[in-house]
Amino acid sequence: MISLFRLTVAGLTAGWLCARSAAVEVALGETVFTVPDGFTVERVAGPPLVDRPITAAFDEQGRLYVADSSGSNDPVKKQLAEKPHRIVRLEDRDGDGMFDHSVVFADKMMFPEGTLWHEGSLYVAAPPSIWRLSDTDGDGVADEREEWFEATLTGCANDLHGPYLGRDGWIYWCKGAFAEQRYAAFRGAERVTSAAHIFRRQPSGGPHEPVMTGGMDNPVDVVFTPTGERIFTTTFLQHPAGGRRDGLIHAIYGGVYGKRHGVLNNHPRTGELMPVLAHLGPAAPCGLELYESAVFGHGFTGNLFSCQFNLNRVQRHELIPDGSTFRTIDSDFLATTNADFHPTDVLEDADGSLLVLDTGGWYKLCCPTSQFWRPEILGAIYRVKKTGAKPPADPRGERLNWANTAVERLVTRLDDVRPVVHRRAIVALAKRGKAAVPALAKRLRRGSVPGRQNAVWALSRIEGDGARRATRAALADMAPDVQQAAAHSAGLHRDAGAVDGLIRLLRTATPPVCRAAAEALGRLGAVDKAEALCGVLQDPASQLRRAVTLAPA
Repeated sequence: MISLFRLTVAGLTAGWLCARSAAVEVALGETVFTVPDGFTVERVAGPPLVDRPITAAFDEQGRLYVADSSGSNDPVKKQLAEKPHRIVRLEDRDGDGMFDHSVVFADKMMFPEGTLWHEGSLYVAAPPSIWRLSDTDGDGVADEREEWFEATLTGCANDLHGPYLGRDGWIYWCKGAFAEQRYAAFRGAERVTSAAHIFRRQPSGGPHEPVMTGGMDNPVDVVFTPTGERIFTTTFLQHPAGGRRDGLIHAIYGGVYGKRHGVLNNHPRTGELMPVLAHLGPAAPCGLELYESAVFGHGFTGNLFSCQFNLNRVQRHELIPDGSTFRTIDSDFLATTNADFHPTDVLEDADGSLLVLDTGGWYKLCCPTSQFWRPEILGAIYRVKKTGAKPPADPRGERLNWANTAVERLVTRLDDVRPVVHRRAIVALAKRGKAAVPALAKRLRRGSVPGRQNAVWALSRIEGDGARRATRAALADMAPDVQQAAAHSAGLHRDAGAVDGLIRLLRTATPPVCRAAAEALGRLGAVDKAEALCGVLQDPASQLRRAVTLAPA
């Protein structure tokens, strides 16, 4: 499988070869930050609005929901009984970029390790469950708590991370290693596993399925490229492996990653463990964000930004296409020598700036590299901006009438350069259901490549034969990026009608599309047909065969 990914020596060592660029220092209190020339950083929230922020998520109005730790390192059983943590909602009421109002959205929470705002509710991973919190009366406080998914609990912070919303509309989350978990798989099967996983499930509930399996201790954060690829950070990918402990990974459906470990027993694989995308060292990576805006300027759109708890920095990772995967160019983006700065989440705001959450010095529970704790050091939220950059007008689309806009008009929003706006358009069209399919199918025949990709993702969230037929047509799109999204969607829905189109892609497509098509055929149980075509492929033939058989039907 390694030759399929063509991971060169340069790619393997990119984590150690940081790109050099001019940098400037910004002093905020006792902390001196280093950022690239042309950028600035400011503190936009802290005590008493929020004390120890861990993760955060925006709603459609730009209100920020922050998991706020109590600072407790008490044993897990005690924390489960007391639930000392909370979720706060921050607002910037005067529009100056600084948060100035805070309300406790939900108290009595177990250690919250992820936040996602989706369709009017906040999803929070608070072991042993993922909760859906809703404010039904509009007073800023969650009055409904639904246990959306019951997971596992070993007693440490590597149990559960997420959730994360995929381009396909499914909700993804990460399970750490060691705790045994039983789950109802598709087609009535029950699976038992102690390995680390990325799982996914529809927001409406139902069975969940694994995306990848690993021997690492702690998969942490997942982001999704516009083509539907999944990239995540993890700890103890290797141990100790000459300082290459933690990593950034391109998660191929069905792939088995990490170090050799007993938790991988009975998890079939066709060759060696899958390779790492970038080594991060003993970083204890936390938050990860894929930057979608154009506000930072040329070369930043599509970059990844990772929080590295132990190394007191946020790194930039430029994704460079390489065969059917990527390599990275890695460089420090926000860094300090202050050992009390511990970034745990990074997220893009609608204006194109980046928010960085610093949780402070409180955490040490079950972390072998975070034992020099200073609970008196509280956290903060910082904003990194491009100097002189002009944010887009109405960046969240709040002036648009989303509920009453005609489908045809909504479809044009799929081409919008404002990331929040085109994401809201996908959601709005999915809500229209089958009524939106004809307009989406028409959009696939014209418009920009990003717009056509977004049409595929809207169709992916709509059930029915019409949506599947429209997606099949996108397999023949002239743009590889659209083909790749369509292949992922066809595999997700196990669309038997897409087999011929997927086989054609095996013959003619670019390496990333070819791999996505092979994955989809594996999910469809069409291995026999895919293998018959491997002979027409030259260099990657045997590897494609393995990719097909690796993806479970």
